[in-house]
Amino acid sequence: MSRVTDLRFLTGHDSGTIVLGAEWVAPNPRNYGRGIHPDMVGIRIDVHPVDASERAAVRAVLRAHALPQLHEWITQAITADETWQLTPHQHYWRLTDGCLTQHDDA
Repeated sequence: MSRVTDLRFLTGHDSGTIVLGAEWVAPNPRNYGRGIHPDMVGIRIDVHPVDASERAAVRAVLRAHALPQLHEWITQAITADETWQLTPHQHYWRLTDGCLTQHDDA
């Protein structure tokens, strides 16, 4: 958790099928000192809103499957090589008809 710089529980309209998102916030050394503050470099986690009638089922799927996968993604991110860490990355978990999928948007 020391590398997680921000944990947000999003509110408002649901995000469609996205239930969880993780982002690697990379330093930006190419813009002559106007980059990202070093305290912000690391991982941001977003828990997306879901319909109230689906919360219990979504919570169970998150605990059983998405959170272990998130832990694995974070572990890989903090041990990745320099090339990977110098590039922003996003990873999403989607729940559609009870089926959890994950994918990278790099």
